[in-house]
Amino acid sequence: MPAPEYKFFEAVEKSFNKAAQFTNWDPGILEQIKQCNSVYRMFFPVKIGDKIEVIKAYRVQHSQHKLPSKGGIRFSLSVNLDEVMALAALMTYKCAIVNVPFGGAKGGISIDPKKYTPYELEKITRRYTSELIKKNFIGPGTDVPAPDYGTGEREMAWILDTYMSMRPGEIDGLGCVTGKPVSQGGVRGRKEATGLGVFYGIREVCNMKEVMEKMNLPLGVGGKTVIVQGLGNVGYHAAKFFREGGAKVIALAEYEGAIFNKNGLHEEEVFQHRKKTGSILNFPGATNIVNSSDALEQECDILIPAALENVINGENAPRVKAKIIGEAANGPLTPEADDVFANQGVLVVPDMYLNAGGVTVSYFEWLKNLSHVRYGRLEKRFTENMNAHIISQIEDLTGKKVGAKEREFIMHGADEVDLVYSGLEETMSTATKEIMDCWKSNVQIPDMRTAAYIVAINKVATSYAELGIFP
Repeated sequence: MPAPEYKFFEAVEKSFNKAAQFTNWDPGILEQIKQCNSVYRMFFPVKIGDKIEVIKAYRVQHSQHKLPSKGGIRFSLSVNLDEVMALAALMTYKCAIVNVPFGGAKGGISIDPKKYTPYELEKITRRYTSELIKKNFIGPGTDVPAPDYGTGEREMAWILDTYMSMRPGEIDGLGCVTGKPVSQGGVRGRKEATGLGVFYGIREVCNMKEVMEKMNLPLGVGGKTVIVQGLGNVGYHAAKFFREGGAKVIALAEYEGAIFNKNGLHEEEVFQHRKKTGSILNFPGATNIVNSSDALEQECDILIPAALENVINGENAPRVKAKIIGEAANGPLTPEADDVFANQGVLVVPDMYLNAGGVTVSYFEWLKNLSHVRYGRLEKRFTENMNAHIISQIEDLTGKKVGAKEREFIMHGADEVDLVYSGLEETMSTATKEIMDCWKSNVQIPDMRTAAYIVAINKVATSYAELGIFP
């Protein structure tokens, strides 16, 4: 008998229902939180070469308990309504957990971007944007898209330009989309934000003495073995920050296969090898793993699935040997896999908060666009001048000179990227502690994902209650 088709939105609802039983909210409020408020499915014609092609696309606003709603846009043939609804729901919970004041949304265009020229992709993106504008599904106070799988800064710049041309004179128009190039109002640090957030979140967990003792692991990230699935933007930066943090990245996996080296791999060297040869396979000094999914079953301390959803399910979960799984992708584990890991004592750090680095830094970008001033511009020189004065006073009082390296470190005033990193680190640290405190508060809560959902439900429900919608 064939296995039932996996439905992503149902899986999100299943996790929601599991957590909802640990809350005291009215069933009506819980039902409202679960539902997608607005679903926009569109078809529009675009001339590709000599033919007219009808493009199918979506934008879903899951929740408007806070505005604007926020979520990325995917370009992929796998895009369907079920996936977009699920990802929009996850965005609502994600934003609530990390205290970003947005509702959740998501968008997608059902195309294979590799089959189109940049000019054709631009036409599709601009037409999609104009469709969103017609129905008021985009705007700095309404709904703010961002990059996702298959999109990046280039597509966000096209969206911005289309929006600004159709809404001339809108003073906060730059905030209609995030993930833009810095020259177009983007923020420094946005590109690596999701991967860096994954690192900060896992590092916070690894620094919790109680958790590490329970798992029979030493404190900290240093020395731990890591396997990363996916060498896209998120996987690449996650691998980079883990390596720089003292961990050993022993395997990297992509769709064409995987490579393994017990002494560790350098993500940039592997990236350049893939760029040159078209594959990560046959990387010097590494062993090939022909079947990419087999890399998930290698022994390691930390496994980072950073590709697409549903890669670990009830069938292969029992063979996974990692002690900690950090969900860098959206929905890489099915509910069946969750049950297996809960029984095995494997710690699953859930996607709904762990990969929130992207939306957190998107929030910083949105604030920058509304304030019309770059982070650090007002205080950088003041801080440097003040620190130089303090060093001078210390040297006069002690009669000793501060070393050149120490002087440079102390005098440094925060740049935009320093402030973005600092804000992201604070966000991930606070969210991790909130979730762990919730988990510890009730021994009946089965796993960290359920605890994360409880935190999210409580915050969203409180917003609804405070709005007076439910007397």
